[in-house]
Amino acid sequence: MSTNTTTIKTVVFIHGLWLHAESWKNWIEFFRTKGYEAIAASWPGDADTTEATRRNAKAVAGYGVAEIADHIAKQMKKFEQKPILIGHSFGGLLVQNLLGRNLASAGIAIDPAPIKGVPELPLSVLKSGFPVLGNPFNFGRAVSLTEPQFRYGFTNAVPEKEAR
Repeated sequence: MSTNTTTIKTVVFIHGLWLHAESWKNWIEFFRTKGYEAIAASWPGDADTTEATRRNAKAVAGYGVAEIADHIAKQMKKFEQKPILIGHSFGGLLVQNLLGRNLASAGIAIDPAPIKGVPELPLSVLKSGFPVLGNPFNFGRAVSLTEPQFRYGFTNAVPEKEAR
């Protein structure tokens, strides 16, 4: 006797620093057209939109990897099965953390940020992080990048219109 039940697999997208869950919108739509349940996880302090989060940047400040991963883990509890995780940059590091907790069925970490204590970073990474990391008064604060700083670090391989 065979039962033909189809289980819809869930994909959870996890954004990196200086981004918002909205950055995964096109991927969420793509995965949904392929039959997946797809969502983008929020971080602690994230508002509903990118603009609203920018207006209240203090709300996202002061959280570490474990706290952000805990916040995302709570969002994943609503699923019947362990989801597939996809994260980029700092989101990739969070994917690794959540996989290590056995909270996902699989994970993809796209160019993940290194874990604490990894000293070897390319010069381009240091340059893209310097606007924030170069000022000791930024410790524990949320700091927005200017458009040129963001373009250098994150959207240098796409047309300017798409980067904006």
